Parts: sequence; C-alpha cells; structure tokens
Amino acid sequence: MFAAIDGGTTLWSEGGMWDGPITTRLYRWRPTLQAAAWTLLVALTSLFVPLIAVVGAAVVYPVAFFLQLVGLGAGERAAAGYALLVDLVFQPTGLPLLLPRFVMATLVVLVGVLVVGEVLPRFRQKVRRRARGLVWWRLIGSPLGVSKVIDHFTRGLWQIMRGAGRITTPTHDDLAQRYAELLADNIGQPGFRELIVTVHDLDTRRDLVIALLGNDFRQRFFARRLGAEGRNRHFETMDLAGDMGRHAVDVLAASLCLPIVTDAHLIRFSEESPWRGERHQLCDRPGATARLLEEVANSGAEQVILVTALPESTGPYSVESSRRDARGRAGAQLAAIETPSVRDALASCADRFQNVFQIRPVHNPLGPFDFSGGYDERSDRMFRLQELLRVGWEDGFQQFVGPVVGASGEWIRDGWLEQPGEHGSGANSLPTLGTDH
Repeated sequence: MFAAIDGGTTLWSEGGMWDGPITTRLYRWRPTLQAAAWTLLVALTSLFVPLIAVVGAAVVYPVAFFLQLVGLGAGERAAAGYALLVDLVFQPTGLPLLLPRFVMATLVVLVGVLVVGEVLPRFRQKVRRRARGLVWWRLIGSPLGVSKVIDHFTRGLWQIMRGAGRITTPTHDDLAQRYAELLADNIGQPGFRELIVTVHDLDTRRDLVIALLGNDFRQRFFARRLGAEGRNRHFETMDLAGDMGRHAVDVLAASLCLPIVTDAHLIRFSEESPWRGERHQLCDRPGATARLLEEVANSGAEQVILVTALPESTGPYSVESSRRDARGRAGAQLAAIETPSVRDALASCADRFQNVFQIRPVHNPLGPFDFSGGYDERSDRMFRLQELLRVGWEDGFQQFVGPVVGASGEWIRDGWLEQPGEHGSGANSLPTLGTDH
C-alpha cells in the first residue's frame, strides 16, 4: 500500500518506517498482560519473605560464630540483633498479619488491571461485537498487542500523503477515503501502481480480495465474480475505487493482525455492501501467497516480482537451536508455515505468467518478531534489523536489477527501474503485491 502511492522507499530507507527505535516496540506483549505479570510476580515474591528470614539466619549465624572465634564481639551483637529482628517481624501484629493482607491487596490489583485492560479498549473501539466464553479468557485476550503497529504504519501512510504540509492525522475513515481517491486519480502516473491485497475473514472463513485497478482491467476483474459459476465469490472482493474505499485503512490494519497471537481487526461493512452492515473479524492468513498470485493473474498481469524475507528450505546440517521465548516460538512456527506456501504458490501459479522473478535472502537469522535483532549462530554475532534492510536492498540488485533489468538494457535511475508502460509490460505497470513480511 505504501509502494502503490510512490512511498515504498519510506519503508526501507534510512530513518524510515522499519529503521527507528519504535520498531523494537512492535508486537510487544499487551500492556495489560505486562502489568498483570508484574503484579503477580510481586504477590508471589512476598510469599517468600518467611523463607528469606530463614535463609538470612543460615547466613548470619555462621558469620557471627566465625567472628566470635577470632575474638571479635561484633559476632555476638550481630546474632543477637538478627534474632531481635526476626522476633519483631514474626510477632502476631507483624508479618503473620500484614503478609496475607498484602497478598490479597495485590490480587485485587491484579484483577483490577485485567478488568481495566478489558473495559477501556472496548470504549475506544469504534466497532464492537458480542463475545461468548468464560470471563477469564476475555480478560486475558490475545498475548501480543497490535495497536502500536497499526498506529505506526497509519501515521506513516499519512505522512506520505500530506507531503511537506503540517496537517493533523485525520480519522481512519477520512484517511482511507483520501488514500483511495489519491490512488484512483493517479493510476498510470509515474510512481503510482495498481493494488491487490488479500486478508482473511475469520467469520466467513474466506479470503477477502481488495483491489484498486485501472479502468481497462477493473471491470473485467470484478465482473468475472458476478457470473453464475462464481456467484458466491462476489462476496470475497472489495473495490477500493468505489464505496469500499472507506475501508482502505481497515485493510491495512487487518493485514497487520496475526491469527491467534493478536486480536483480529473488527470492520463494519456498509449497509450497501453485500454484507449489509455486518461486523466481521479480519486478519492476515499465513500461506495466502497462492491466492494472491491467483488474483494477480486474474487481473491481467503477465509478470511477477515475488519478494519475501524467508529463505528457501534448507537440507541436512542446518538445524539450529530452538527458541525458548514465546514470541520466538510463535515466529518460528509462522515462518515454517510461510516458507512452503511460497513454494506451493510458485508451483501452482507460475505457468499463468510469462515470467516470475524472486527476490529472497539466502540466509535470514531473524524471525518475524525479532525487531530488536537476534543472534546469528552461523556467524556467531548479533544480527540487527537495519542489517536485514541492507541485505534486502543488495538482494534486489543481485537477484533482479542486475541479471534481469541490466541484461535487458533498460534504464535504471536511483537503483530501481523507472519505466512507464502499459499493463503487463514493465515493472511499474505491475500490481503491487500485498505480502506478509
């Protein structure tokens, strides 16, 4: 969506959306769960106070005995002082009375934190839905927060659209409408590209295909779903050039929501849509690459440049240490699902295109949630996100610009192909593919 409005460089350039201190705070544990974990830790730690007193005695008395052996009177005074302290602490009005009260107060705070963390977001939500299930599951919710991620990229999208002007960020509906109008009015101009994105509807268990195409291809792309053989597929598409343009930011938010580990994005369709004002839960679907390529082929594209941060599957002697942290395990499973989906997508859809070009790293030690970097076992060093951006930039040259563009003798400006052309011929005429990484 950034590249479609000539803003792709703001993602990977120095100081861009992926290069900054805020990226280390993306997809962190939800603040409610963090506060609840610290509160629970304090309550559990307080239960060890009596044990600390016993351990302290096991340390103080041997030291006092040693000091008394060497003829120092401080040993006897230390033992007597510690015995007096223990006596005061364990008096009926001391620790036996205060400790249960403190633990109970801490547990009350824990419940309050969970309740507030559940109630406040519901007041902030513009779209709400009823939910069933035990109250504890509602209070805990999904482990990772996605609000900062959505706000970060929504602000970045607005910064591109507003240019040098200092205009406050509009509401999501207003921003979405402006984005759709900007892209629809400028398709065919240098830097602007047609757009196809897929997200998954958890309620209907279908992929939603969101597109904004030029007039020559828009009618054919959407009309093919209205025939008798594909009648139900009419519900799977959204044309951002029409009334559905108000959902452009919803599509961006849904593509940043991951199943299970984050909450899905709630969207309320308009009364005029096929869904008649229903509220649906949308998120990304790992393994949707094949569906995306299918829709790109249906749009009339003849060439595809497939970019992914996942290296190809490796053979023997490539097993690395498993991750113990929860975010690391979730990221490893997500990458394991995505990697074969790319291969399957290429195998099933490659014959529908004249050319399919791939840009992917040979080795990527970072998982989907390693925004703060990670340890690379192969090189025995830390690998940062900024380094991955540089590697991706170099891979783009080595795997596509040099062997493909350079070999064909096309004009290269600022490191990337700038060639106006008709749909299906030339890089700028290709629809921008919505990818997961």
